[in-house]
Amino acid sequence: MNKYLQDLIKLSKYDSVISMFEPKIENEKAKLSTFVEVAESIKSQINDTYAQIDDVKSKRTKNNIHLAELKTKLEDIAKKNNEITNEKELKALQLEEEIAKEQISFANEEIIRLDEIAVAKEEELKELQGKLTEEEESIKEIQIAVDNAIEEINQERNKVSQERGELLEKFDKKILTFYQKIRRWAKDSAVVPVRDQACYGCYMKINDKTYSEVLKSEEIINCPHCGRILYKEEETTEEA
Repeated sequence: MNKYLQDLIKLSKYDSVISMFEPKIENEKAKLSTFVEVAESIKSQINDTYAQIDDVKSKRTKNNIHLAELKTKLEDIAKKNNEITNEKELKALQLEEEIAKEQISFANEEIIRLDEIAVAKEEELKELQGKLTEEEESIKEIQIAVDNAIEEINQERNKVSQERGELLEKFDKKILTFYQKIRRWAKDSAVVPVRDQACYGCYMKINDKTYSEVLKSEEIINCPHCGRILYKEEETTEEA
């Protein structure tokens, strides 16, 4: 096989492998981000629950103040009973007293209801805080695993990059420029095998003459359809 073609195949393999490292790292980070998102969601629920508890406490305080005002009003009504001079005043005072008592009853019921909500929210808060603690522990464990995995990926990437660099040191500049021009648009498929007499970049069948030249592997052959560099599949299998 043409030496330059051999170098191109090797370089293409290195570039393809290097391109795969970043998605691998992002995949590892995604594992952690899933747990972080859950933790952030729980924190948001905890903040909402705190706000709901504060709202309940505020409403309870307002009801207690209103209840105290109503009790004072009943005391005032009781004093006014001694000052009644006619039946009209008596009926008006009795109606006022009845309304005040109903309001007191409602205020007491509302306080009981708010207390029940407060207890439920406190329990909900404890449960959420427990979940958050568990999630944060999981995040610590996942963080260690992800960091280790990324470290291994980076070590492997550095090794491949070093090998690629060593190959480039003895690479023909014209051939490299030629390869880089194709790679700008073809990305990791700049150099592709021929299978079943078809380019495995554009999947178009190549003519017999071009296929014969590819099989000889004496020169660098481009796909007549897409321009990618073609090579004989068997050579790749042996090298791999």
